Amino acid sequence: MAIKNYILICGGTACESSRADDIYKNLIAECASQGVSDDVQIVKTGCFGFCEQGPIVKILPEDSFYVQVKPEDAKELVSEHIVKGREVTRLLYDKNKSKKHAKVEDIQFYQKQFRIVLRNCGFINPENIDEYIAREGYAALEKALFNMTPDDVIGELKTAGIRGRGGAGFPTWMKWNFTKQVENDTKYVVCNADEGDPGAYMDRSTLEGDPHSILEAMTIAGYTCGARQGYIYIRAEYPLAIKRLEIAMQQARDYGLLGEDILGSGFSFDIEIRLGAGAFVCGEETALLASIEGERGMPRPRPPFPAVKGLWGQPTVINNVETWANIPMIILKGGDWFSKIGTEDSKGTKVFALTGKIRNSGLVEVPMGTTLREIIFDIGGGIANDKEFKAVQTGGPSGGVITKADLDTPIDYGSLMGLGSMMGSGGMIVMDEDDCIVDVTKFYLGFSVDESCGKCSPCRIGGRSLYNILDKITKGEGEMEDLEQMKSIGQAMKKASLCGLGQTAPNPILSTIHYFEDEYLAHIKDKRCPAGKCKELISFNILADKCIGCTACARKCPVGAITGERRQLHRIDPELCIKCGVCLETCKFGAIYVR
Repeated sequence: MAIKNYILICGGTACESSRADDIYKNLIAECASQGVSDDVQIVKTGCFGFCEQGPIVKILPEDSFYVQVKPEDAKELVSEHIVKGREVTRLLYDKNKSKKHAKVEDIQFYQKQFRIVLRNCGFINPENIDEYIAREGYAALEKALFNMTPDDVIGELKTAGIRGRGGAGFPTWMKWNFTKQVENDTKYVVCNADEGDPGAYMDRSTLEGDPHSILEAMTIAGYTCGARQGYIYIRAEYPLAIKRLEIAMQQARDYGLLGEDILGSGFSFDIEIRLGAGAFVCGEETALLASIEGERGMPRPRPPFPAVKGLWGQPTVINNVETWANIPMIILKGGDWFSKIGTEDSKGTKVFALTGKIRNSGLVEVPMGTTLREIIFDIGGGIANDKEFKAVQTGGPSGGVITKADLDTPIDYGSLMGLGSMMGSGGMIVMDEDDCIVDVTKFYLGFSVDESCGKCSPCRIGGRSLYNILDKITKGEGEMEDLEQMKSIGQAMKKASLCGLGQTAPNPILSTIHYFEDEYLAHIKDKRCPAGKCKELISFNILADKCIGCTACARKCPVGAITGERRQLHRIDPELCIKCGVCLETCKFGAIYVR
């Protein structure tokens, strides 16, 4: 009997944590109970990208897009949509609380996206190699092995103009070519899946939703550069990605697509997984290689670069997950096809993890050259709770802030660098009017200080010094000379630090001082936090003309700092107040204000 409906369920980590597996099991049970099991195929996929609306269930062929689905909704989805052919309108995505959107192409979140890296995420079962093959999987490997020389592969990458997506943006063809040209019997291929930026989960989702694309790309690189062994370095905090990689590797071996004599070509290549302990510095390629070798993850001076002398002293190609995911499509469709996407300087697409004070958080893949305004306001739906946009941090703790004045800047490597930020691996955190720029900067710097390996003194000492100055400013103890001192230390770190962590750690400080100097001055000169976030610089007070003496704030105060009789004006004791903000959240009459 022919399948009449396909039910696709998001099986990414975020949706799994919201009981997507229970939805999957309930749908199977309901189809059996209602006698339609033979008519329906139920597939657990990778991430759909629209994380704000998860768990997501999509039903084909109608392309009905159901959001925020609960396990108990399975019965209605089967009885109404599958049995009776009627959409369950209450579960369809509703952007404006008035118009129901049934199809994916109707949803604004997806309309400006162009998916290459995420092409299979949300479409296939990542634990089934046949579904990957059905979507042209491993066709690029076959093409490379039987119809292309290693020089042909390098040529396609050069024509494509793809640059590394891990942050530095180095031309991929050039890195591969360096390794290819070294005369050596032992070479390695490495996938950097040590994603450590706060708020970033692009690589994790790609591995969870489409692990075979990474295996295929690494095997193509092995053929091109003359390597027989590959390693995927992934942090142990990604158990689902690890599980799906292990399944994919075994399936590829069973199909003759990995291991000895691949597809009868005479070329052999295999891959192993190495687990990282979660050190941010191991995202730096030489520290990562040291960790694979069993050494402490600390960066090494360059040159020599890993492409020439890397893992165990042998030539090594190392790229991050997103770079690898592009390779099969470039080989399959050609470098010319890829080069027509994006800008002159930055070809192809870029995946961002759009988070923060945004209505539609999730994974976004857009052509290079798309503006920040399009991502934040068209795809992301604008700022949550109708607040004012303040800034967006790109590049995570290594990047900088971009303000409203530059929202129409096209996203590419050069433009972001020109604004004092960077592409980075793809984190994009949106801030609104309630965020304190100084406090946010302190958070990022604190992260970099904690993650520094301590090997070089510019990073080890400079980072701690910067953090201490920021901490002093947020406590109302800052002085005017602190601004120049932070600039001086930051510039020294950029020039003298051994690796990218130390070189980019001052970026958040340097960019926020440039764009938000007035906010720093408010903290230093006026001893005031305009956003009301720095506890030592704020006080909670009660407006006499608005307080009705309902006692709600007093009852909620955890330290008994609020006193007053019922229907009488209440008072906050500043000596007892711990500035937790519970009173502000509790008061329904706007009587509590922050000064």
